[in-house]
Amino acid sequence: METAEIARRFLSFFEKNGHTVVPSASLIAEDPTLLLVPAGMVPFKPFFLGQRTPPYDTATSVQKCIRTKDIEEVGKTSRHATFFQMLGNFSFGDYFKEKAIPLAWELVTTPVEDGGFGIDPDKLWVTVYLEDDEAERIWREVVGVRPERIQRMGMEENYWSMGVPGPCGPCSEIFYDRGPEYGAEGGPQADENRYIEIWNLVFMQYERGEGGDKTGFPIIGELPKRNIDTGMGLERLASVLQGVDNIYETDIIGRVLRRAAELTGTRYGDDSDQDVMLRVVADHVRSAVMLVADGVKPGNEKAGYVLRRILRRSIRNLRLLSGSDTAFLHELTAVSIDAMKDIYPDLLDKADVIHGVIDTEEKNFAETLRAGTALFGRVAERTRAEGGSVFSGSEAFQLHDTYGFPIDLTLEMAAEQGLSVDESAFRELMQKQRETAKADARAKKLGNADISLYAQLLEGAGATDFLGYSDSRSESRIKGIVVDGAASPAAREGERVEIVLDSTPFYAESGGQLADTGTLSVDGRGLVDVEDVQKPLPGLFVHRGTVRSGEIALEDTVHASIDTDRRHAIERSHSATHLIHSALRNALGPTAGQAGSENRPGHLRFDFTADNALGGERLAEVEEEVNTVLARDIEVQTQERGLEEALRMGAMAMFGEKYGDRVRVVEMSDYSVELCGGTHVPSTARLGIVKLLGESSIGSGVRRVEAAVGADAFRRLSRESALVGQLSEQLKTPREELPERIDAMVSRLRTAEKEIERLRAAQVLQAAGSIAEGARRHGSALVVAQAAPEGTSGDDLRKLVLDVRGRLGEDEPVVVAMTAVPKDRPVVVIAVNKAGQKAGVKAGELVGVAARVLGGGGGGKPDIAQGGGSDAGKVDEALRAVEARVASA
Repeated sequence: METAEIARRFLSFFEKNGHTVVPSASLIAEDPTLLLVPAGMVPFKPFFLGQRTPPYDTATSVQKCIRTKDIEEVGKTSRHATFFQMLGNFSFGDYFKEKAIPLAWELVTTPVEDGGFGIDPDKLWVTVYLEDDEAERIWREVVGVRPERIQRMGMEENYWSMGVPGPCGPCSEIFYDRGPEYGAEGGPQADENRYIEIWNLVFMQYERGEGGDKTGFPIIGELPKRNIDTGMGLERLASVLQGVDNIYETDIIGRVLRRAAELTGTRYGDDSDQDVMLRVVADHVRSAVMLVADGVKPGNEKAGYVLRRILRRSIRNLRLLSGSDTAFLHELTAVSIDAMKDIYPDLLDKADVIHGVIDTEEKNFAETLRAGTALFGRVAERTRAEGGSVFSGSEAFQLHDTYGFPIDLTLEMAAEQGLSVDESAFRELMQKQRETAKADARAKKLGNADISLYAQLLEGAGATDFLGYSDSRSESRIKGIVVDGAASPAAREGERVEIVLDSTPFYAESGGQLADTGTLSVDGRGLVDVEDVQKPLPGLFVHRGTVRSGEIALEDTVHASIDTDRRHAIERSHSATHLIHSALRNALGPTAGQAGSENRPGHLRFDFTADNALGGERLAEVEEEVNTVLARDIEVQTQERGLEEALRMGAMAMFGEKYGDRVRVVEMSDYSVELCGGTHVPSTARLGIVKLLGESSIGSGVRRVEAAVGADAFRRLSRESALVGQLSEQLKTPREELPERIDAMVSRLRTAEKEIERLRAAQVLQAAGSIAEGARRHGSALVVAQAAPEGTSGDDLRKLVLDVRGRLGEDEPVVVAMTAVPKDRPVVVIAVNKAGQKAGVKAGELVGVAARVLGGGGGGKPDIAQGGGSDAGKVDEALRAVEARVASA
């Protein structure tokens, strides 16, 4: 039975049994405590916690999941996978054990021809929690499972909680017996390799307290409502129903694995290490496809880092398997999309963008590998030359920060060369880099309040009614006040405050559009300056600001008023973003998808996927097209439609955005049709003018254009015109001839700089003869140890040292050690001739001696090495240390 058919049957069975079929949520978790969705119940977590009221009593879903905790185990076992799908059925205070258990057994054992999975009941075993007599009785008396096939297990195996105070309850699991060739008899208690879990039923009926993690916590009491949360791994069930040994050999993942073997000229099953690499590739490519489809882009933080890490692991494994640097991911991505399309048809619509993102990352990583591997090799060589075995944390951080090397790749490469990595120093540097960004993001998005407080406000006050599409003012009622991170009945003058209203004209920051600002006033009693509006939870508008005067209290009626001039300026920027998006797609094709934006008064930035820079000429064409379209005075129409209807009419959905069943469509004739929840101008002529300010790269395969809009664009053009006028006057050159005149001036300047550099280098090298004459004997070697002439660059220092060494010949050991201080940082270069090397003197070791005195490091080969430090005052001391080491050799 194919995987897609398994998913279809599961949903169909529970739909027939009264469950609402809920589409999979995005892999990007809405829960701010999670990065990605790791389990099928996560989208329903607010319902289980009582934070939100579910719109249905029972539900069923096939949920996309990503787990990276055990990424190093992927491919090594038959069970671990990064991306997987969880089949689940859920009850929110409706049915409980008495219905959940028989439903599970019915679906698993019903013959295939009758719509079930057709598993032989004699192949199944059941586990229950030690003290769960009720579940054991239902399995035995209602379902008819033989008592010897029911085993009781402890909290570690058969009790569920989230690891923190909250809902919990016993579990019951169904296991499939794979047969005696896989292990010992005796059920799950005897061998979980032979008996594999296929379905877990969680009976959520208690509340747990503090203490312990998986065991040892106190049970406080019963929940007000008893819930059902079940999960069955689709891939694991597929391996059972398809009669294969592991999930990597099932129809979907197996297709990617087999194609990877063909492309790399290997065979699956011939070599265990090779098999692990092929399984890693198959898992990671599919995971990458699904992450990109949900809007994740490769990066160095959060979900972007997860994507970058698995893509780069795939690329490196493919190179090791094939022994070449051939690009394979495009072909494997196509295979994965085709294999998954029956379950997720939207992958076909997103195929161009998915290919664009993954192809670009593969191309960029090829360049990263070349540059980063060279740096890694230099550091590794220097580490060994200095007698060390630990790759420094600062160098690992540089590889990550500058070259995009994931730390796990550095760890793998270091291990291959017999080195360890100072991970603690690396983590400390990473943490320092993140602290400021995290603090800023948390302050902006969530203020100081815990997310659970917002959930309580949403549950108590309900969703905020947004009036801002038509109104700039409203009379609203205060439903929640937060001061210093805690709910408060009132707020007084001078206090920073967060306010929830029952309705609001204020737009909350989203979709790239900045929030409105304005005021909330209570007649004769209080005034609040609103500085920002955020939506920490869907439907909840939180107005953040300061009480300017008086006080406000819960249930007060307030006059809410936005700054309309600011709103209109933002609207002009937002509408311009839509036009720029369409113009870019016309210029670059459909792969130029939106990757982020910001719309603020008079200015916008728009991020899009592209392999290469637009170039000045094409950028000018995009700007001209946008201004031509806006001058046509096109009416901007907005209307609400069903999501499927909107997509059929050609509306562009923003990649990675989450949409409900009803969406808002913004149309500018047929030139631009997009799904968008933001606010816009009534017609394009209101934009006035759009001036593109430039284009730049902001990451792998992602570029950014910035633009000024309206009066800001006019002021920008006015300033530029004045500047050009000044240049024209100063250079006595007509405006239209300025580019040629400036190019000629720059060319002459560069030629002069090169000539000055050549003369300076020649002057430095002229000193080689006199420097060589100053050689002194230390032990059996002739040694030159002195500072280079003032102004010597690092490159010239190396040439000078080699020249001096050459003048001293090969008849006896020669060591030349010289220092320079370019840009206020000391550099030391040491060269040893062949006779010196035969005598056991190595440049790499000597440069380590000097560099340590200078407060730095260095390394190189036995014949020449270079190092440096931070203490220029110890140059003479460093040279004397080299002389002493040579004398003692």
